[in-house]
Amino acid sequence: MDLQKHAQQPDTTPRSTELRASDADRDRIVELLHDAHAEGRLTADEHAERVEGALTAKTLGELEGFIQDLPAAHERRAAPLSAPGRPAAGVFPADPDDNVVAVFSAAARKGRWRTGRRIHAYAVFGSVEIDLSEALFDHQQVMIKAFSVFGSVEIRVPENVSLRGTGGGVLGAFEVDPQDSPDDNAPVVYVDGWAILGSVEARPKRGKLVKDILDRVQRTVDRSMRKHLGH
Repeated sequence: MDLQKHAQQPDTTPRSTELRASDADRDRIVELLHDAHAEGRLTADEHAERVEGALTAKTLGELEGFIQDLPAAHERRAAPLSAPGRPAAGVFPADPDDNVVAVFSAAARKGRWRTGRRIHAYAVFGSVEIDLSEALFDHQQVMIKAFSVFGSVEIRVPENVSLRGTGGGVLGAFEVDPQDSPDDNAPVVYVDGWAILGSVEARPKRGKLVKDILDRVQRTVDRSMRKHLGH
């Protein structure tokens, strides 16, 4: 009898189109609308109207409506709006390329440096700062294993990379602000770890961009301009 009652209960699981949209999702749709306008698929008025709607959209379904009649929507149909939350198996080596350790002290990696594929960060009664905003990404995927015990690990990434996090806190805080880069070839930074009576925090550093991505975007814009001008 209980099984019958359970079977009759409505499915309240939200469909993917009903999920709340993130700022990264809105930015991606706006970029697709910019491309469609540059290609002559949208008039200036249509472009302005759709961009305004995309920036105020609440769900993924609303966002998809603004590009439904554009080729970009069908080209990306097989792929989700958001990047996967976990890296593919076997992508990262078992041993870290870099260890950043702070025990009753402070340690940092920042400025112009090469990230490697795997970074381990340990903060025990200390603080660790990992700033990737000016780093050189030799690999498309980077894993940061972060552990904090009565300490803090602070991670900053450029705003044009993808950021993912998996972890938790025990009387502490594990906070990762996820984001999706509009560039499919942009680096993806995964933060995995635990905070025990401490904190692990990862978020984008606004105004900081991966330079090689900027160069690639500029080359694409230049090619589009030359094609539009007939050169």
